[in-house]
Amino acid sequence: QVQLVESGGGLVQPGGSLRLSCAASRMLFSIYLMGWYRQAPGKQRELVAAVTSGGSTNYADSVKGRFTISRDNAKNRAYLQMNSLKPEDSAVYYCNARLATTAYWGQGTQVTVSS
Repeated sequence: QVQLVESGGGLVQPGGSLRLSCAASRMLFSIYLMGWYRQAPGKQRELVAAVTSGGSTNYADSVKGRFTISRDNAKNRAYLQMNSLKPEDSAVYYCNARLATTAYWGQGTQVTVSS
């Protein structure tokens, strides 16, 4: 069974940085579209960033210039480097793997940006 495990969340002050990691197992990682989503209380889950199997990336407007998504196919991992964090970035962040109509989700990791 495919497994996605996120790590790296936590409490950080505004302006700080965090790096999220998503470890994938039991899947052919390199062919999947990998994405990071987030969901804040009372809000819908939204796409933050995605990276294709070929390395092309796209970002939500709200994080452009601050967040960077990457992947390491040799390690079966995806990353989200988050800089210049704002309180409105606070949410549970989820890793997602997608191939055609198949999608897998991690359990999520909490990111809280507060002074």
